[in-house]
This record gives sequence, C-alpha cells and structure tokens, in this order.
Amino acid sequence: MKKRTFLLSLALLALVFVGYAVAVGGDAGDPLISLDFLNGAFRKQAEETLDEAIAKADAKALDEAKARWNAAVAKAEAAVGADYAAALTEARVKQGDLLSGLTGLQVIPLAGELTASFSSGAVVDVTDGTELPSGGTLKANHRYLVAEDTTALFTCASKTAVMSYCGSYSFRSSESPDYNAMAGALKSLSLFRGTGSGVGSGYELEKIPTRIEALIMLIRMLGEESAALSCTAAHPFADVPEWCAPYVAYAYEKGYSNGVGTDGLGHAYFGTQLESSALQYTEFMLRALGHSSTATTDISDALDRAVSAGVLTAGERTALQSTAFLRADVAYLSYYALSARTSGGTALSQRLIDAGVFTAADHRAAQAMVATARLA
Repeated sequence: MKKRTFLLSLALLALVFVGYAVAVGGDAGDPLISLDFLNGAFRKQAEETLDEAIAKADAKALDEAKARWNAAVAKAEAAVGADYAAALTEARVKQGDLLSGLTGLQVIPLAGELTASFSSGAVVDVTDGTELPSGGTLKANHRYLVAEDTTALFTCASKTAVMSYCGSYSFRSSESPDYNAMAGALKSLSLFRGTGSGVGSGYELEKIPTRIEALIMLIRMLGEESAALSCTAAHPFADVPEWCAPYVAYAYEKGYSNGVGTDGLGHAYFGTQLESSALQYTEFMLRALGHSSTATTDISDALDRAVSAGVLTAGERTALQSTAFLRADVAYLSYYALSARTSGGTALSQRLIDAGVFTAADHRAAQAMVATARLA
C-alpha cells in the first residue's frame, strides 16, 4: 500500500514538471530562455528529485516518468513562437488556457482575469510604464509587452476571458468546461445572444447576469420568445425599460414572475437590473423543465432539487456553490438543460424541436461545437 501511494505521488510530481516544461518551452531554432533554463536549473532540479526517488520506486515507473518529461520538454521547445500574429488578434479563452510567447509578444486583457509567469526577464505594463511581477494579474485594457530575452506564459485564471495579442505565440487549451463554445452553441439555436458590447462576440460571460437576462433565457428555453415579443399585455412595474417590456409583461401574465415588491409609495418593481443568482437561475431551469413552478416560493434548495431531478450533477452543484454566478454559468446551465428530461420524460431539446424553435440537425450541429466534458 505504501509503495502504491509513493508511486502515485511520483506520477503527480512528474506531471507537475511536465506542465512547467511546456509552459516555459521555446522555439528549437531560437533558444532564448528555453534551452538555458530547461537544460540548466530546471533539468538539474528535476533530475535531483528523480534521483532521490529512484531508491524507492520501481525502475520501470521512473523510466516512464522520465520519458514523459523528456517528451514534454521537446514539445515545449518546438511549440513556443510557432505561430505569429502580425496585428492584434482577439481571442476568447477559458480557465487554464495558456498563451505562451517570446520577446515582443503584446497582450491586452479585455475581460476576465489573466496572469503572467516567467522564470527570468520581464513583462512590461506599457500603459503604466511598470514591470509586472511573475505570477501577477494583468490589468484590464492595459498593454503588456514581453521584454528582451523573456519567454512568458499568460494563463486564464477566471472561467472565461477575452484577450488581444500580437507577436510570436502558441496556445495550449485546457480541459476546463468551454463556456465560450456553449454560448456559441446556444446562439446557433437562437437561445443566447450577446449584449452588443463589441468584445468577445458580445457574450460578456465574465459579468453577473441580471434578473431580466435570466427571465429572457427562461422564456427562450420554454420556446415562447415569439409569443413574448408579440405580447401587448400591460405590467405594473416601474423599473422596466421599453426594450424588455414585452418579456416582462408576458412573464407577468403567465405567472412566471411577480416582481420583487413595492416601495413606500406603492410602486411595484420587477428588479430588472438586480443580480441573478445560481439559485434563481436553477429554479428557472427547473420550471422550464416542468420540475417546479411559481408555487415554489422558497428556492433555497433549488440546487439540491436540480440534482435529484437529474438537471445538475453533484460536481455542478458544488461549483455553483463555491464560485460567483456569471453569464458563463447561464450558458453552461442552459446548454446542459437541453439534454435534461422534462417532467413528462422528454428531453427539453426535443420539446423545442417539436415547437419549431430549431431542428434536430441544428441541435446536433450545436452539440458538435462543445468538445469539453461536463463536470461530474
């Protein structure tokens, strides 16, 4: 048992070295930091650690760990700087995605959180005229430059982010949930739309959703957007702008929402710009699937009820409980709700297909856009 535990620890240690090697690797034709660092301090540290382990681990396991490490070093040396962007290029990334680059690479974070790491040299905040420490977080809309004799790694630290970059670079994708792809898949089905911000397709997945955004998604997931847009009913709320009045009036008439209350003068409020929470949006999805209704006024157990109904996995419940609820989560929950069963036993996607919201071929094409696995 002790031997098995040690071998597991050794494997994990080797993977740490592998990940770091890929992060700092350079172009084989332009060594810069990679050959010096990988063949110097990094290789020495790794070999010392492996030599210490050899007395306790099977030679076969050790050889396999070394082989994986050497392969990662070779891949790293061939990867960094393999691509080149002559002009600023915008990209949406997800948590754990890596952009590595050489001297001259410029990076501008537009949304979300990006960090930079490098073993030597410097990354300069050109906007402020200061140097960013390794491991530091980039400021939004600041231009950063990888300085001379530096290989830097820019990592997406938030669920999603948007960046612009220019220069020699390479990307490495993580296996984190691809909220960006889910938003794109939903958009292809006319279920999710951007805000018109002009950044990152306008998805703004890094922002907290509002109550009106959550309500509109509920109506779309019910397949009732056309009916809502043609609604001419009135509503009693004082805080609803004209652009979303038909949605609110429709939801009020159908009993989907009764607002958030009244003020001292008796004015009713829908709470249009109030932040939506994971509990609220999960409850909306439960209602869209027929597993709940407006008769449920206490939604404090919405996540637990969603797990019981097969709408959420245990891992998704944990994630929603431990992180801020963002538009990225709206895309995630809505995308997987399409595969969930309604109270009648039919998948929600099939109900929307039957209602003519999209076709079966449209749905298959949307599913093909998402390659990452669901949280278990």
